[in-house]
Amino acid sequence: MGRLGLFTFHCLLFTQFMAEWFEEWFGEEYLHLYAHRDDADAERAVALLRSLLPWRAGWRVLDVGCGAGRHARAIEAAGARCIGVDLSASLLRRARQVTNAPLVRADMRALPVRSRSMDLTVNLFTSFGYFDRDDEHLLALRQMADTVRQGGWFVLDFLHAATVRDTLVPGPRAIAPGTTGERQISADGRFVSKMVKLADGRRLQERVRLFTPAELETLLQNAGVQVVHRFGDYDGGPLRPGAPRTLLLGQVA
Repeated sequence: MGRLGLFTFHCLLFTQFMAEWFEEWFGEEYLHLYAHRDDADAERAVALLRSLLPWRAGWRVLDVGCGAGRHARAIEAAGARCIGVDLSASLLRRARQVTNAPLVRADMRALPVRSRSMDLTVNLFTSFGYFDRDDEHLLALRQMADTVRQGGWFVLDFLHAATVRDTLVPGPRAIAPGTTGERQISADGRFVSKMVKLADGRRLQERVRLFTPAELETLLQNAGVQVVHRFGDYDGGPLRPGAPRTLLLGQVA
């Protein structure tokens, strides 16, 4: 496919995906509601990666779903050359205030990044699981894995599905002054959603696929990633029942 054809293909994909729930959700409201998410978690996550991977100064790192830039900033502080990608223009504007990393607006299912050009690609803090169909999730993982050189690394940091199910509290709960949120599991058990009612009466919905660790590992294998390390938190705790996270580190064939 020529350059013009490839550009047109990416534009068509971008236009197709614009109407999905996450395009509306990750705006200024998201930044306000989740202002408590601080740099400490990002620094712990990056510190764990540095302790496990053959990290060195100048590593090329792609942060897919970079959001407001807190992980990109920690990656840069660790001596790597980071590029951030996110679909949200609002979050990218905020990221530009905290990181010098190049930032690109794109959908993870159509990444405008040269194949095999990264030493490490990361997808952190549940920046995944947003799509209706699992073939779209596999497509996104293949896009991300394709950016990594042979023998390089891919890291997926996701929620722990069983922990979400076990700790879900029914009914609306206050999450900010005048704002409530209510989490529910879908009837088929495959998704967790949060309905947020803002103080001005607007409603926003967040919806994430509840992949188990085993399901995620199968997806990664199908995307060409061999999982090497598995953790349940940013301190390197085991991936076991009750763990808050599913953190999978793998090498790309």
